[in-house]
Amino acid sequence: MALLDLDNLDDLRKLEGHPFPPSPWMTLTQEQIDDFARATGDFQWIHVDPDRAARESPYKKPIAHGFLSLSLISRLLGECIRVRQARMGVNYGLNKVRFPSPVPVGSRLRLTGGIQEVEDYGAGGVRITWACTLEMEGSEKPACVAEFISLMLV
Repeated sequence: MALLDLDNLDDLRKLEGHPFPPSPWMTLTQEQIDDFARATGDFQWIHVDPDRAARESPYKKPIAHGFLSLSLISRLLGECIRVRQARMGVNYGLNKVRFPSPVPVGSRLRLTGGIQEVEDYGAGGVRITWACTLEMEGSEKPACVAEFISLMLV
C-alpha cells in the first residue's frame, strides 16, 4: 500500500511544489543485479562477478548497473504515493539523470523527492514531473538523481 493515499487527481494537483513521503528502504541483492544483467545483456564483471570484484574493484564487491538504480524509481514511487482515481500510470520520460555514487550489492535504498509540476494531459489525465532522489543508507551522495516524468490516466 502506498504511504500517501489520494482519492483523485485534484488531490495530487494540490501537492505540486511539495515533497512526497519517502519510500520504505529496500536492499539491493546480487540476484536483482544478475536479473538486470540478463534482461539487458550487460554482463560487465563489475556487476556480476563477486570474486573478481573482491579482487579488482575499488568497491570490493559488485555494484548495481546505473540503469538498474534508475529503473527502481517507478517501483519505489508506487510505494510513496497512490491515486485511487488513476486507472493506470505510464513512464513518459526523463529530463535529467545523474548517478553520483555507485551502489554496492547489499546497499539499502529509498526514494525521496517532490512533485515539481502537474499538468493536464489528454482526456482527464495528468503529466507529472517528479524530482527524485534515490538515497543510499550511510552515504552522503545519492545513488541516482532524476527528473522523472509520468502520466496518470483516469
